[in-house]
Amino acid sequence: MNRQDLIVKIAKDADVTKKAAGAALTAVIDGITLALEKNEKVSLVGFGTFKVNRRNARVGVNPQTKAKINIPARKVPVFKAGKKLKEAVR
Repeated sequence: MNRQDLIVKIAKDADVTKKAAGAALTAVIDGITLALEKNEKVSLVGFGTFKVNRRNARVGVNPQTKAKINIPARKVPVFKAGKKLKEAVR
């Protein structure tokens, strides 16, 4: 399922126009993104939790040249599935 498929599903299930469904989806994604930019956690009970983790700096290996390279520390977004979502995909 891609973004457009999801918009069609939201429009049908919520009995709204595709334009309104697209705006709602964009608002949700923008809200989650903004919260993660502020290093806040977003919990959707039953679905899952979005948060930011910090990866430490480390030394990696270039697989083509086998040369060692330094990989800097960085922040990465992560998603942990909630109980209902985990049960739905079993």
